[in-house]
Order: sequence, then structure tokens, then C-alpha cells
Amino acid sequence: MNSGCKKFETMRLTTIRLIIINRYVDNHKVSYAMEQDVLSLTFGALSDPTRRALLARLAIGEASVGELAQPFDMSTAAVSKHLKVLENAGLINRHKRSQYNYCTLEAGPLKDIDRWVGAYRALWHENLEQLDDYLAELQRVDPEAPKQ
Repeated sequence: MNSGCKKFETMRLTTIRLIIINRYVDNHKVSYAMEQDVLSLTFGALSDPTRRALLARLAIGEASVGELAQPFDMSTAAVSKHLKVLENAGLINRHKRSQYNYCTLEAGPLKDIDRWVGAYRALWHENLEQLDDYLAELQRVDPEAPKQ
């Protein structure tokens, strides 16, 4: 290999190493930020229909992991992985009684979501009122317009 090719190859490898290091640093920063962002963890946990179904069951009351796994066509280990996501988001609490693991619903993160959505609720309500006013005005101008 001539010196020009060696120099290019060395620069290319150095660039690749820097990209890998930057990606590691960026991923670490993102992971750290995610740990700090409760809403992101909660929305992430709620994004899966199986986890939402598990929470719906836990809203009725405490249940063992086996009881929670029963209605699903998946292994207890797979359900346990879903429960781990819910636990990491603070949506459930797991505890051991005898040889069984039990889960209970924790409402705190759901209250955080309600507060977040509540900040937008007034805006949505105002926009819907403006739409109602606009439709009423259209009907006054054109009585043939469809009724609301």
C-alpha cells in the first residue's frame, strides 16, 4: 500500500472510531435523559396494547404474574418483560408473597399524564367552541348547509 492510501485508510478508521464514540456518547445522553423524563417513560410503557391490557386488569385489583399472563397467548417470561417495562415507568409495583410475584397498579405516573393533557384541554375546548361558532355562522349565511 502506498503512503497516500495508508494515510486515507488511517483517516477513515479514525473517523469511524469517532462516529462510534459519538454514537455511544449520544445514546448514553439519550438514555440518561429518558431516565429523567417520567412522561416519556410512561407514554413508552403505554404504547403497547399488551401493557395497557395488563394495567386495565390491575385497575381491578392485585394479581399474580401467572394470573396476568393467563389471558395472553405468550409465555410468563414474555409477560414478565412487559411488567418490567411498566415497573420501570413506575406504573406498577411488584412484590413477592410466598413463592409468587404479585403486581399492583401505581397511579402516580397516570396523574402526571392527566396534568400534562389537562394543560391542553382548555385549548382544545376553546378551538371546538370556535368551530361551533363558525358552523353556526355558516348556517345563518346558508340555511341549506347541513345541521350540526
